[in-house]
Amino acid sequence: MFFEGSEKKVEIAVRPGSRSLRELGEEYWAEIVAQSNATILSRVTNEECDAYLLSESSLFVWDDRFLMLTCGTTTLVNAILQFLGTYGQDNVSMIVFQRKNEYQSHLQHTCFEQDIVALDKIVTGKAYRLGHLDAHHNYVYHLDAPFTPPEDDKTGELLMYHISGPVAEYLRSEGQTREGIRERLQIDALLPGFAIDDFVFEPYGYSLNAIRGGDYATFHITPQENSSYVSFETNLTTDGENANLFNQILQIFCPKSFDVISFNSSPVISVPANVNCIGHYAQRLECGYDMVFRHYLETVDQPLPAEQML
Repeated sequence: MFFEGSEKKVEIAVRPGSRSLRELGEEYWAEIVAQSNATILSRVTNEECDAYLLSESSLFVWDDRFLMLTCGTTTLVNAILQFLGTYGQDNVSMIVFQRKNEYQSHLQHTCFEQDIVALDKIVTGKAYRLGHLDAHHNYVYHLDAPFTPPEDDKTGELLMYHISGPVAEYLRSEGQTREGIRERLQIDALLPGFAIDDFVFEPYGYSLNAIRGGDYATFHITPQENSSYVSFETNLTTDGENANLFNQILQIFCPKSFDVISFNSSPVISVPANVNCIGHYAQRLECGYDMVFRHYLETVDQPLPAEQML
């Protein structure tokens, strides 16, 4: 069974004085999510953030911004257009839209180029590609307008492919449980003090949202052996007690290749001698973010089949 785990992502910030996004309510966000062909499964909330677990990934809503990720063959661009049409594009100060290369892009309803054509009909933006076109790469489009991110506005993404080891075997097994997955992912140690909301899909797959104040983290796991994919994303700073966070996650999943994407952040990556960084790309976005894309690949005696290189 194939499922496209690779996600599309958007983050939108609204202008000071605009209506709080949290005040719009769950019914409003359910309609936005529906435009991408996804549904809300559950919600966890605190004094600063509402985190919605979706049938395809996640939605996080703060008063002044929201972040939405969707996987599979979802049409995230339609959700963006719906939000801009109902909330008003004049009330928006920042948009950053990303698409990672997919395993089977021909199954998608749109490509990145079609998405930005649709967006450019109502806003003006700039688009980039970080990475080689015939290998791992990430597309990004941002609103062409001045924006100064808050000093603590930092994001790190860890995208892992072809996971292996005992955790991967458990995630592909029958009878797995939410508690069993949390234990194997060491969630209590990785994300202490976070409120957790998670879901186990049938026959495979797992999603987790975690919030603590304004901090968030999210896991999405597609464990199918020939197309396994795991994403982790957080706005936790990657220093101090979190300095080893990405390395801990890599040790849990043992991926054959992985990407690290960062915005105004520098996640620490320590890899063994047989893992090489084969792509390192940096782009200063004019909306105030320094974006870095790094691709790592484990050295193997025999080359991977072409369908496993992405």
